[in-house]
Amino acid sequence: MNAASGPHPSLNAMLLCDLTIREQGTGKVSLIGIFESISSARFPVVHRALSVYAKLGDAEGEYAIRLELMRLDDSHVVTQGTLRAAFADRMTPGELIFALENLGLERPGRYEFRLFANDRFVAGKSFTVLQAVPAPAS
Repeated sequence: MNAASGPHPSLNAMLLCDLTIREQGTGKVSLIGIFESISSARFPVVHRALSVYAKLGDAEGEYAIRLELMRLDDSHVVTQGTLRAAFADRMTPGELIFALENLGLERPGRYEFRLFANDRFVAGKSFTVLQAVPAPAS
C-alpha cells in the first residue's frame, strides 16, 4: 500500500516523558519520567529535553508523520516537525518516539502535541505549563 491509499492510523497511547530508551536486542521501550505538566519560575523558559511517545494501530505502508506543538489559548503553533515512517502490518502496533531538545515555551498555559499522518489528524496530547511559586525565604 502506498501512503495515499494506506489506512488511517489510530492512536493506542501518547505520553510525554523526560527520556525514552530503546533496549538493544529486545527493542523494548522504557519511558522515564512520565509527566502531565511543566513548571518554571520564569518565562520564557527553554525545556532542555523531552520525549513524545506514540503507539499507533491500523497503520500500514509509508506515512509522512507530523508532530505539532500548539499553545491552546491562542492556537499558536510553537514548533512542528515531520518524519517518514513505514509500518509493515496494520495488525502490529507501531511506535514513534520524538526526542525534542531546547523547546521554548513563552508563557504558562495549556499546550497540546498534535499528531498527523499524511496531513490527517490522528490525535492530541495536552499538558499544562505552570508558573512556579517561589518558596518563601526563611
